[in-house]
Amino acid sequence: QVQLLESGGGSVQAGGSLRLSCLYSVDTDSIKLVGWFRQAPGKEREGVAALYTDVGVSHVAESVRGRFMISQDNAVNTVFLQMNNLRPDDTGTYYCAAPGLKKSIQWFLVDVHGSDNRWGQGTQVTVSS
Repeated sequence: QVQLLESGGGSVQAGGSLRLSCLYSVDTDSIKLVGWFRQAPGKEREGVAALYTDVGVSHVAESVRGRFMISQDNAVNTVFLQMNNLRPDDTGTYYCAAPGLKKSIQWFLVDVHGSDNRWGQGTQVTVSS
């Protein structure tokens, strides 16, 4: 079973940066894929980035590519989302998640509402203009 805990959200002005952290705990049989998602008020949840924690392969959504980067520190079971040049439309609740079944790296883009997804509680990001 996977457990995930996000931290690092906050309020920043446009152009600023934040780094979100996702501390995950897994058993030895868990799928080694962690993703970041966000949900703006009144909008659907969308995938932002994902990373295979065992091999380090990652993918970032086109909408944030060049500004957001996903990385990890395996020693402390943490996946990071570095967000630079933030804009007001980046405002929302950011979640990390892991699939309960084996998925491709595209999982975070095409299977946001998968019934096997395991979610953290979310962390709020607010970007003011």
